[in-house]
Amino acid sequence: MAKLLLNLRGVPDDEADEVRALLEAHGISFYETPPSRFGISAGGIWIRDREGVAAAERLLAEYQARRLAKAQAEYRAAREARVAPTLWTSIRDDPLRSLATMLGIAFVIAVLALPFVLLAR
Repeated sequence: MAKLLLNLRGVPDDEADEVRALLEAHGISFYETPPSRFGISAGGIWIRDREGVAAAERLLAEYQARRLAKAQAEYRAAREARVAPTLWTSIRDDPLRSLATMLGIAFVIAVLALPFVLLAR
């Protein structure tokens, strides 16, 4: 019986490609389900047989640990070089979007607070 190894919701294309290549390199039989037409399901990578599940999960855990370490190292290097994105750089780069976001947050807070203000009268 097949078992879901990786849900593809929010997974970058390069990561999904690397996971497929990793499974193929180790001879683990898998198949992929496509995302649904209306976005309800994001698709996934499934392991065909139970014998390959433990090995695939171990390989995926090792791969994700390497990918995490690489991403953290890249982020640390960007912070040391002072090129990592910050709140102030995103406000400076796109002030209109930042203003619209802050107004949207203020609107949501006002709508949520309205019943309490009306009950206090």
